[in-house]
Amino acid sequence: MSDSTSAPRDDEHVDEPQDARLQKAVIVAVRAGQPPRVLAEGKKYAALLDVPLVVVHVDVTRFVTFEDPDGMVHSAPIDLNIDTGAEEFAQIRAEAEKALAGSGLTWTARQLVGDPALAIKHLAGELDAQLIVVGTRSRGLGESIREFFTGSVAARLSHRQSRPILVVPLEEPLPDDKKDPWE
Repeated sequence: MSDSTSAPRDDEHVDEPQDARLQKAVIVAVRAGQPPRVLAEGKKYAALLDVPLVVVHVDVTRFVTFEDPDGMVHSAPIDLNIDTGAEEFAQIRAEAEKALAGSGLTWTARQLVGDPALAIKHLAGELDAQLIVVGTRSRGLGESIREFFTGSVAARLSHRQSRPILVVPLEEPLPDDKKDPWE
């Protein structure tokens, strides 16, 4: 792993926001505490397509205030007393470093802010991404209520952009005789 800007090597970690080496990447959207399966699928498809992997986490506790012409995004927290996004991103970056060590992939981790579907769509457009990988929501009443108000990120991405989306189940499938996931 390297944070340098020298010639690309196997298993290189890239930190530059507009790095040309990230073009045509696979984008994998992850959340803190999510099973590692989503990242593993993103890793698999990046290797199959022989393209870089961009691991993204969207901090929904912040919103975009403005974007500079060079692409630098400025954001502000919704609540000044809450800054959980930085801690979650540090955890996700550490998990990605561990999971991608020795993979031979060029990869980076990015923190996006605001609406997850719109932030991922914007990044996919900047990188001309070949594939977007997302996980399903977790089961439970709380997640059902959240999705009712905010909608499914995968469904919203499928209606707002034209890149292929891989939706990875996070949990074991429900038995056929069970109607609702929250029962």
